[in-house]
Amino acid sequence: MTDESIIDLYFARDSMAIHYSQEQYGNLCHAVASNILPTLEDAQECVNDTWLKAWNSIPPTRPKHLGAYLSRITRNLSLERWRTIHAQERGGNSGTVPLDELAECLSGGEDPADTAAMHALEQGMGRFLKSLRQTERAVFLSRYWYCASVREIALHFGFSESRVKTMLFRTRKKLRTYLEKEGLL
Repeated sequence: MTDESIIDLYFARDSMAIHYSQEQYGNLCHAVASNILPTLEDAQECVNDTWLKAWNSIPPTRPKHLGAYLSRITRNLSLERWRTIHAQERGGNSGTVPLDELAECLSGGEDPADTAAMHALEQGMGRFLKSLRQTERAVFLSRYWYCASVREIALHFGFSESRVKTMLFRTRKKLRTYLEKEGLL
């Protein structure tokens, strides 16, 4: 079933939309949640919450790319869950979320809480990503969007872990330089 057909089912308030979403994008959403959360149960709960959030947000939202929309919902729910787990300091993984690695590139001393500043930063990130070679962009997004481990990225692309770490370090450095040049930091 096509994304457009599934979205039409959401607009018709047909519960089969959730079934087809799970069938088509369940593995992607589960991979995103599992890369962020320490336990399978937490990941599964976030994926289940994704279907509810999609049901409540479509309509009025009509996503252009359903897979990206659903994985973004899963990612945001998983990050929120991860923060809750670690704020309560009840066990959990003591590792860091890959986004912490980007803090040095994105923090300019001020928190861009202003909507216009955040929008400008999003646009700048989009331009930066388009400027990267396809492999660099894919590795960067694998790490910082899908929160894949360095090991998983290395296996997927057939690189050594050292090469992936170096590529990520250099890309973060390029990002910081780009954002400073654009006046976004």
